[in-house]
Amino acid sequence: MRYVSPAPLAADLRSADDRDKPSRTDTLTAQLCDLIGGPVGDHALIGRVRFWTPTRVLLAFAVLFLAFSWFGKAGCIQQAPDGSGGIGLDWNNGRQYVAMCYSDTVPLYGAEHLNEGAFPYKKQWTDFGADGKPQTRYMEYPVVSGLYQYGAMGIAKAWKQSHLPGALEVVIYFNVVAVGLAVAWLITVWASAQLAGRRVWDAALVALSPLVLVHAFTNFDTLATAFAAGGLLAWGRRRPWLAGILLGLGGAAKLYPLLLLGPILILCLRAERWHEGENVWGGMRPLRAGLTAVAGAVITWLAVNAPIAVLYGKGWREFFRLNTERHADPDSVYNVITSFTGWKGFDGALGSAETPTMLNSVSLLLFIAACAGIGWIGLTAARRPRLAQLAFLVVAAFLLTNKVWSPQYSLWLVPLAVLALPQRRILLAWMTIDALVWVPRMYYYLGTDHKGIPEQWFTGTVAIRDITVIILCGLIIRQIYHPGEDPIRRDGVDDPAGGILDRAPDPDQPWLPPLLRPRPAVVT
Repeated sequence: MRYVSPAPLAADLRSADDRDKPSRTDTLTAQLCDLIGGPVGDHALIGRVRFWTPTRVLLAFAVLFLAFSWFGKAGCIQQAPDGSGGIGLDWNNGRQYVAMCYSDTVPLYGAEHLNEGAFPYKKQWTDFGADGKPQTRYMEYPVVSGLYQYGAMGIAKAWKQSHLPGALEVVIYFNVVAVGLAVAWLITVWASAQLAGRRVWDAALVALSPLVLVHAFTNFDTLATAFAAGGLLAWGRRRPWLAGILLGLGGAAKLYPLLLLGPILILCLRAERWHEGENVWGGMRPLRAGLTAVAGAVITWLAVNAPIAVLYGKGWREFFRLNTERHADPDSVYNVITSFTGWKGFDGALGSAETPTMLNSVSLLLFIAACAGIGWIGLTAARRPRLAQLAFLVVAAFLLTNKVWSPQYSLWLVPLAVLALPQRRILLAWMTIDALVWVPRMYYYLGTDHKGIPEQWFTGTVAIRDITVIILCGLIIRQIYHPGEDPIRRDGVDDPAGGILDRAPDPDQPWLPPLLRPRPAVVT
């Protein structure tokens, strides 16, 4: 039997056949694609569409979800008469909780005195704590986040004074902030797609994450995810200086991007050879590349922070003071335990102005212990782990052991989880659970006196969220010790985000003590 093509064949028959095809390799995608014609054909030419490339499709998905996220917050920027002849935000009767549209950016505009045109870290004001004692306050965010708010305030005030369509200044401010945060998340999606290599469609879960719907505009965290993802991409493209600069800028927005330097150093230490002529890979020694990234991050962080620290020392220290003195947040594992057991905490009953010294120490020691365990895994696994795997474990350990897990912090994990564990069903389940924690959180904040819910309903969902993150960590550790089960490493792929470590030799380390040397794989 002869098969005749219904149309002339293309002149160029090249095809990106090595690209992962989710409609054929992933059961969830295969079921969903039946709605649009079924899986890609056996003889399809992959990578030949000129405009709708995978990256552009992912960015379009991200724009759609970011628009939905903005609409989710729009209820909190609606205007209404304020009872004195003017117009104000309609936050009456706990609307921000009932409508579940709360965003920190709206109340912070007044609380941080940005509405006065004040420069962050220079402006000070007096607040009264629960104990009635006055306390001098300053901008409570790291420098890049604080300056971002200041820049958005300047644009909002200029808009208000122009002949453009007007609204309350805080409404304009929120929208200006949202545009920048949306761009930052688009950068996160783009960088994640580049880091995914032949599995570019894995980044669809970054673009379409339920957590984006809820938290893209809850706070300023997408700034940090953009720097973190950009830093990992620079590392993956063998540019350690640029990686360090971007991670340093991310650390000046939120501290977590600096945590990614730990996994980089561990993997570089493992890949280093101490015999002359044996340890150069990709034009640079691994440990030197890792230290270069660290140096770039430290220099950048100091360069950004030093001017503010010198000019406005008290304002610059406010972020560190507040994080030292604040008690366990409702989202922390410590508060979950307190909620269900009545435990008074490591410090016992504290006043609102008292510092939880013991909790700070325990939280730090637990995180150090977790990092030591992750480092041991990175050095002793039979095959060198992928960078995204260790990065996810470190950030997850930080969130699980920290006394603060603000809801939007979960965005930190999204790109790392997608790159570390490309199991779509599992990741979608975790993201959905984490996003749904927002519902009981809002009704818990509403208060039982206003038809809210008891604390345990909220802390119970937080506990479920924590358990799912621990399960993700367990699955990643299993794939580290059983690399044959890692979908990324099929078909001869090593570590698309590894940079100079990708396909680098993975030697035994005789210079390490026996406890830290790689263990031979167990054949079963």
